[in-house]
Amino acid sequence: MKMVFLALLGLHSAVAVIHSLKYFYTGSSQVPNFPEYVVVGVLNDVQMDICDSNIKRAEPKQDWMNDITKDDPEYWKTQTEICFSVQPVFKANIETAKQRFNQTGGVHIAQGMLGCEWDDETGEVNGFNQQGYDGEDFIVFDLKTETWIAPKQQAVITKQKWDENKARIAQLKNYLTQGCPCWLKKYLNYGRSSLMRTELPSVSLLQKTPSSPVSCFATGFYPDRVMIFWRKDGEELHENVERGEILPNHDGSFQTSADLNISSVTPEDWRRYECVFQLSGVKEDIITKLDQTAIQTNWGKTGDGSSSGLPLGAVMGGVVVLLLLVVGIAGYFLWRMTNMETSED
Repeated sequence: MKMVFLALLGLHSAVAVIHSLKYFYTGSSQVPNFPEYVVVGVLNDVQMDICDSNIKRAEPKQDWMNDITKDDPEYWKTQTEICFSVQPVFKANIETAKQRFNQTGGVHIAQGMLGCEWDDETGEVNGFNQQGYDGEDFIVFDLKTETWIAPKQQAVITKQKWDENKARIAQLKNYLTQGCPCWLKKYLNYGRSSLMRTELPSVSLLQKTPSSPVSCFATGFYPDRVMIFWRKDGEELHENVERGEILPNHDGSFQTSADLNISSVTPEDWRRYECVFQLSGVKEDIITKLDQTAIQTNWGKTGDGSSSGLPLGAVMGGVVVLLLLVVGIAGYFLWRMTNMETSED
């Protein structure tokens, strides 16, 4: 599924924030040790609840989600009913997709993402509903044209059928532009103290080998509205710098990095370089000087001859594990409108 990344400028000023509510879902066939049906809810890239065919209920993943029952004691019972009312649809859709692709048995996965984004300054709303099969996009809803897009030839029949169902399209549009943003704002209100918190990172300089780029690695920060870059003599560098993605940690915080290619940097010029980390809502930058004695490596010693304090392999290994966890949490989908999805049959 295509992921949307937000470029945020002017982090130290009172900038607008684009909030998101996304439901990822997965229906699977013959996948060992994995639920046949999984639904995961994500608010501002933080998992808030889950529902799957193993636990057989919807349940919170954040403490603040329990506060909803103060206003609606039947909330989790209702969400469980909604969640599992859609499970048969995924089983039917997998069977239909197998026929379209001339498949018989084997492992197959149907995935999807439903949700919306809301700009808290302009009020602009954007909604999306996209579905995939066996790791590739299958059909995507275009909210602007109110039509379905079929990236695969096998999905053309589905596109034609769904495009003709104007009532269903109107229902989906209403949810994406009205219902979803309403729930998004409601969840934000419950989780405000947690979601609006600010946590500063720990920043380290890491290097795999003496000839490798120096990585400025920041972890443990929140929220994920950050900028990290290298500069020389106070000027931001754009060449010989590679920025990493912002990735989630297991505790809800985030990590990111920026790599500086030092192959052409002479030892006497190292002091002219520094890594800058900026966090939205925080006035002070976190500045880390390019200092050979501060670099932590996994190839032996730091610049001053002492043992390195943090093996880079362990750090990068943790990143890989996190990526696998993100991929492993297959999809996420909380169907708030009954009968929104119908089988492709």
